Amino acid sequence: MKLLLIYPEFPDTFWSFRHALKFIGKKAALPPLGMLTVASMLPENWERKLVDLNVSPLTAKDLLWADMAFVSAMAVQQHSARDVILRCRDAGVRVVAGGPLFTADHEQFPDVDHFVLNEAELTLPQFLSDLDGGVPQRVYAAEAFADITGTPAPQWNILEMRKYASMAIQFSRGCPYQCDFCNVTALFGHKIRTKTSEQIIGELEGLREAGWNGTVFFVDDNFIVQKSYLKKELLPKLIEWRRSNAVSNRYYTECSINLADDPELMNLMVQAGFNQVFIGIETPDDCALQACGKQHNTSRNLLDNVRRLQHAGLEVMGGFIVGFDTDTPSIFRRQIEFIQNSGIATAMVGILQALPGTRLYERMKSEGRLLSASSGDNVDGNTNIIPKMDPESLRKGYMKMMIHLYAPEHYYRRVMTLLKEYRMPELKRSRIRIDQLMAFARSMVLLGVVGRERFHYWKMLLWTSFNSPRALPLAVTLAIYGHHFRKVCRLHLGQAERQAQG
Repeated sequence: MKLLLIYPEFPDTFWSFRHALKFIGKKAALPPLGMLTVASMLPENWERKLVDLNVSPLTAKDLLWADMAFVSAMAVQQHSARDVILRCRDAGVRVVAGGPLFTADHEQFPDVDHFVLNEAELTLPQFLSDLDGGVPQRVYAAEAFADITGTPAPQWNILEMRKYASMAIQFSRGCPYQCDFCNVTALFGHKIRTKTSEQIIGELEGLREAGWNGTVFFVDDNFIVQKSYLKKELLPKLIEWRRSNAVSNRYYTECSINLADDPELMNLMVQAGFNQVFIGIETPDDCALQACGKQHNTSRNLLDNVRRLQHAGLEVMGGFIVGFDTDTPSIFRRQIEFIQNSGIATAMVGILQALPGTRLYERMKSEGRLLSASSGDNVDGNTNIIPKMDPESLRKGYMKMMIHLYAPEHYYRRVMTLLKEYRMPELKRSRIRIDQLMAFARSMVLLGVVGRERFHYWKMLLWTSFNSPRALPLAVTLAIYGHHFRKVCRLHLGQAERQAQG
């Protein structure tokens, strides 16, 4: 069997970091971790080739070579996925589809030959067995959740690592919380399942042996749920492995805000190499948090919590939402004030969308407020529900908020607020890489000479040089991120404005 593993293209989104990647000569932010893991589950005698459309094109030669294509995608990749499926069909290549996009609504893809849905550890073996017996079914699904202690390590050798800015591994699946807008529990359940520390260190060792010394993203939706296991088992072993092998690269992950309540865990994470966490803060409004089921964010000083994380050596990236039923037009000002005061430079703000499989989706459907399928990009300035707030007020308020947050004056001020609060961990420093030097040189030209933000760029770098010189690499990185965010912001807001007018 000759198999193509095809990963569709991401559109130009905040999370694509497309405009920032150009500064370091990379094609994509992250590899298709699910595809690499599935590759390790396939029969050894199968020939396989990965085509990640984010780093290389799908050619006619690829399709002529293949007997079958596996396609995996998230909702935001749906347009590219449809194009891939049609190209495979026209070339006579059998298509097998899986991943969140298809698990959520596979009936929308009539040209797919077989669906391997939910978690591949459970459904892929059934498909492979039936395929070998000559009786493959069209849909394979599972209601149970997999024991991931048996999940194999990703097959790194089919990946062109040099084209990616970061690598990715997974420690856990599932989330115990009840946020009504989040589809994580629909995909992975409420029960937390984890890999062993041996598995994680084995995967990191595999990356090290493959020559990777850049950042690694732990893709968990909430890395810290199993606090006891982290503190007693994984993090101490990870710290020792890093010391024994002189490993100095950095990790980042996603966590809930209650990490700020646990100084011991924060300290261990920093010692283990973590320096960034993405946190779904959503809103400073307690009423909205209560209504959407995010009680673990309520009754706490969110700004103080962010400060604690920054002081511990963890840069906070934040997710924010407007358009909750309890929101009034004052929410835009409150969101701006919170984000500016927090120093969260990477602030992803979107209008509420209802995703299939969520309680919010079912409620919007029952109330007749569901307009269309979600775009999968929660920061594109659109929504697929009828909001309680006047829709025009929501649209205009969102546009003004985004323009304010990513205007050079306000963005660079936010970066300096972060650098004042962020206490860089006293860890062994990584050597400065060629791509980092290249990024700095390009930023000086594109941001410091050509860019309209040049005054704010040099002001921030000079301030950092005098006040926090060790943070200069971070300052340059955030300046480059700002360049990307502004470009995407202009793109999305321009599209939203045109849709509103026509």
